[in-house]
Amino acid sequence: MNNTRFATAIHIMTLLAKSPQEWLTSDWIAGSINVNPVIVRKEISVLREAGLIISRQGKEGGSHLAKDAENITISEIYRSVKNTEVLGKKNQNPNPACSVGKEINSHLNTLFEETDQLVSQFLGDKSLQEFANQFE
Repeated sequence: MNNTRFATAIHIMTLLAKSPQEWLTSDWIAGSINVNPVIVRKEISVLREAGLIISRQGKEGGSHLAKDAENITISEIYRSVKNTEVLGKKNQNPNPACSVGKEINSHLNTLFEETDQLVSQFLGDKSLQEFANQFE
């Protein structure tokens, strides 16, 4: 993943895990991440769609976790914002007349899938609570 979506999402989720009784606003969260609140609202929307957080609007609005941080895995957060392969993109038009070029993408597909499974397994063994506990 060559963008900051996962880092932003895990930052949001960690802040929410550290304040489980509070409704944190996107402006407050954005101040911690040091990004525009629009970016935070976009990721909150994605995390809400994934069922990881709930939000409410208005003067007393904000977001908090939809379930205990102990019951959220890092892989759930990763999958909710993943939009690229861990290893990057494949070449779009390899030469079909080349012995490697004609088969490279099918072999890369297998490699990419195996890598993604390993990443998900690794992150699936870690809870959001375990990650958040590092910030005591």
